[in-house]
This record gives sequence, structure tokens and C-alpha cells, in this order.
Amino acid sequence: IGGDGVTLGYLHRPELTQERFLPNPFRQGERMYRTGDLARWLADGTVEYLGRNDSQVKLRGFRIELGEVEAALASHPSLAQAVALVREDRPGDRRLVAYLVTKPGQAYTDTELRKHLRSQLPQYMVPQHFVELEALPLTPNGKVDRKALPPPAGAARPTEDAFVAPRTEMEKQLARIWREVLGIAQVGVHDNFFNIGGHSLLSFQVVMRVQKELGQVLHPRTLLLNTLEQVASQFTPVAPAATVPQPATPTKIAVPETSVPLAQRLFNKLKGKIPGR
Repeated sequence: IGGDGVTLGYLHRPELTQERFLPNPFRQGERMYRTGDLARWLADGTVEYLGRNDSQVKLRGFRIELGEVEAALASHPSLAQAVALVREDRPGDRRLVAYLVTKPGQAYTDTELRKHLRSQLPQYMVPQHFVELEALPLTPNGKVDRKALPPPAGAARPTEDAFVAPRTEMEKQLARIWREVLGIAQVGVHDNFFNIGGHSLLSFQVVMRVQKELGQVLHPRTLLLNTLEQVASQFTPVAPAATVPQPATPTKIAVPETSVPLAQRLFNKLKGKIPGR
């Protein structure tokens, strides 16, 4: 694309700017932006979009180069291979997932790997899930079979992040909400919402549910900076609603029917049958 709307380039990323912004062959002194989109111009003048000619994807409003994510992952000393892709295992919930193969005798933890990636990439390019595999699945021609990569659910948890179950009632209720929003089987007290698959859109779901179901005010930034245990500790315990004493309702005591009314009814019934009466 070209014209007045073309920006000057990527902020603090000169290599990517040089790759994407090219001299405009139609107007001297101007530049064009290589979008990476493939299209064809039909005979009737319609432009038909065909797809991408690179691995760039769009996730929650951000354009992500999967190749950059994979390169940053591959630079970690414990990893032999890495593949990144965007999955949508639940409708409307798209997540960046990394599939990793470690070098023989090497290991990593989620915390260590995220720290490594954040030193090279912006936060929105750090995968929500890491899935460790013995080997990447391949197609018959030797390329990575991305369609055969498994969903992240059930991926093994690194030993450094050993699971500790919620203990207090507030932790249990908060963990339940996180599990339902994230669609995962378990949440521990040392888990950070964003480190186990959460993102900004899901965080607002948690905020609303916490207010509605637990009666607590939660800010998304609190989720970003704290573990489940730390978030729960900031909530005010809700005292049980005081029971307002109700005035005693007078008990209606059943009074046995005396023989007088009964006798009166029998007399009235017989009186009509007595001759001359």
C-alpha cells in the first residue's frame, strides 16, 4: 500500500522497517508498505483476498510475526526446536501457543522462559501456553505438520511451578472462576492468571464475575501482577448477612370443641322432626 497514510516505520525496529517499507516505484521519493497479504485483481475490477505470504497473524488487535516468536524461543539455550501458532480451541478465544523440543539433558521452566522472551519481545508476543513435545510432527515431505500439533490442555507443568491447591474458601472460589474462564482443569495458589493462558479480554470476564459472584472489586492490573493467593488475600472477607429478628407470630391454639355446641346442633336437627314443633 502507498499514499499519505503510510507511516514512517516501526518504532525502535529498524530491521523490520527496512524489510517492510520499500521505495515506491510509481512515485519518486515515496515509500510503500509491504503488507504480506496476497490478492488478485479480477477482470471486473474486484480485488480478491487470498491470504498471507508469510507467518504474520493478528491477535487481539496486534500483528504478530510468528517467525520472530520462534526465533526468540530458539535462542534459549535449553531448546532445540520451537514452533509458534495461534489456536482457537474455544470459539472466540484465540491464543498464542508455543511447541517446544528441548535439547538432550536440558530443561526449562515457564517462569524462566517467559523472562527470556520478554527481554526480546513485547508482552503481546509472549505465548500464553508452552507445550513440550518429544518431537515435532512432520508431514510426508518433512515440514512441520502444524495441524497435528495438540491443544495445550493437559500440558505438563514444570517442576519449579509445582501445583499447590487452593486452601481458603476465597482461594477456592477464585480458582473456580479462573478455571471456568480459562477452560483448564486446575489452578494453583502460585499461578498468575496471565501465565496460565489469560489475556486482557479474559481478565475483564474475571473482573465482572468476581464482582457479581463474590461481591469483590478487582482491577485487571491486580491479576497481571499477582498470583491467585495474593489476589485472594486482598479481598475483604464477606461477613454473613445479619439475621433480623422477626416478631413472633402468635400461635393459634386449637380449642377442643365443647359438648354444648354439639348438643345444640343435635337439638336443632331433631327439633324439626318432633311432631307439633
